[in-house]
Amino acid sequence: QVQLVESGGGLVQAGGSLRLSCAASGRTFSSYAMGWFRQAPGKEREFVAAISWSAGTTYYADSVKGRFTISRDNAKNTDLQMNSLKPEDTAVYYCAAALYVSGFGLARPEAYGYWGQGTQVTVSS
Repeated sequence: QVQLVESGGGLVQAGGSLRLSCAASGRTFSSYAMGWFRQAPGKEREFVAAISWSAGTTYYADSVKGRFTISRDNAKNTDLQMNSLKPEDTAVYYCAAALYVSGFGLARPEAYGYWGQGTQVTVSS
């Protein structure tokens, strides 16, 4: 079992930065790949970024590439550094954990078995 709790959301002006954190519990955290997804009102949940269980490989949606950075440490934390934020980045952001999934399969929400409760990010223009 893995439990995930996100933090760090808030209101920021366009061009600003936020850092989201995802704290995981569970003894086998290091075996899971981690991902960040977001969902805006009236839209489907979409992939943002993912990182392999070894932290050796990262994946990003084209819309955030070059602006967002995903990272993880051995203390069960997965962070999403978001720079140069745009109003279209406004959404609820979720972290998720996937076991035995690698590569571009990590962009699919169905690949993840555990989800956090989400944290709101609002970017004003």
